[in-house]
Amino acid sequence: MLAATKRIAVAAVAAALVAGLTGCSGSDESDPKMGSPEAEEGAAAPKSSARLIGDGSTAVTGAQPGLLKPERLKPGEKPPQFVVFSWDGAGEDNQKLFSHFRRVGKKYNATMTYFLSGVYLLPEEKSDLYDPPKHAAGRSDIGFNDVQGVKNTVRELRGAWYDGNEVGTHFNGHFCGKDGGVGTWSVAEWKSEISQAKSFVRNWKTNAGLKKEKPLPFDYEKELIGARTPCLEGRPNFLRAASELGFRYDTSGINPQVWPEKELGLWNLSLQMVPVPGRAFETLSMDYNFMVNQSGTASGAPSMHRYWGNQMRDGLLQAFDRAYRGNRAPLIAGNHFESWNGGTYMRAVEETIATVCVKPDVKCVSFRQLADWLDAQDPKVVQKMRTLKVGQAPKGGWASFLAAQPPVRPASTEVKRAERR
Repeated sequence: MLAATKRIAVAAVAAALVAGLTGCSGSDESDPKMGSPEAEEGAAAPKSSARLIGDGSTAVTGAQPGLLKPERLKPGEKPPQFVVFSWDGAGEDNQKLFSHFRRVGKKYNATMTYFLSGVYLLPEEKSDLYDPPKHAAGRSDIGFNDVQGVKNTVRELRGAWYDGNEVGTHFNGHFCGKDGGVGTWSVAEWKSEISQAKSFVRNWKTNAGLKKEKPLPFDYEKELIGARTPCLEGRPNFLRAASELGFRYDTSGINPQVWPEKELGLWNLSLQMVPVPGRAFETLSMDYNFMVNQSGTASGAPSMHRYWGNQMRDGLLQAFDRAYRGNRAPLIAGNHFESWNGGTYMRAVEETIATVCVKPDVKCVSFRQLADWLDAQDPKVVQKMRTLKVGQAPKGGWASFLAAQPPVRPASTEVKRAERR
């Protein structure tokens, strides 16, 4: 079973207690197909034989199915409303939330990003293979997995990729704080952590003794293009390491709801400040931060659970609406497969997905697909959209705001003749 506690402390967000919500739990609904080859791999699973990599833990299987085709905006065209749901430390434990949200995604045509913690593919008895920066070998603040947990997590990762979802990284041991936490790591130490995260993915069959299992259907060297750091700490040196390693985006910071820009060559697709309905402040678009500002604990008063979950759902919906009707900046939300406060935040996320992902012009996508779309745009268009503030619709409408600009005409021949006199 995976470790239950994952800390995402964000000093910039003030703690405040609020009232609460009843747990729905994203807990698993019975599905006879779950665990079957059809559910595991998805209808679009390639039929051709895979080219195995290394010990066969990963494989090259061809282009990933289910991805949005990035298209450049035409002059005057209104941009789509992108929404990204992402999960820190993704793994399948006895709560079965990974498999549950895979089904949710397919139901509402939403693809997501799953940030895998590398130690979730490493059995406890092989923990000494992990040599974390500034800590003793075999140490992890979120523990390790067991063989069955590795098998279950790999099954969900395999199916998620075939469904069109992205597999990023949440690194390994989840060390936070000043005592050797990720905020103290050098660029070289970040590179070591990333290398080990890749190694645990590339060698899970050997490490877990699961040689007969099917491989993950991707080359992780190419699949891994982005991350979220533990506790949102250590971003400056991580960015430098990620830039040198060819990553394409980071989502470890705090942004307002405006169009993103690049930093050290990576798209800054960080979490965002969103409303807390009924309160005079905003908080970060993550389940943990709503919890901190509501109960301050994962086991708050049961009588408040439903209120708290509704408050998170409605805060995300308000953030969505102001972008959808305004600047169309992507909405980015982060979550954990946890049952904090009775699972109420899982219900809030599911209800948000069910509400927004079915609306016209809305694309619920992974970070990879958002980065692909941004890279396909004219940089000048993205820069112009960045001039729109939170919730601000372009004056005069999108047709005029993003209209084609007239070409710059060369100086007239009359002026040139005058210059020669």
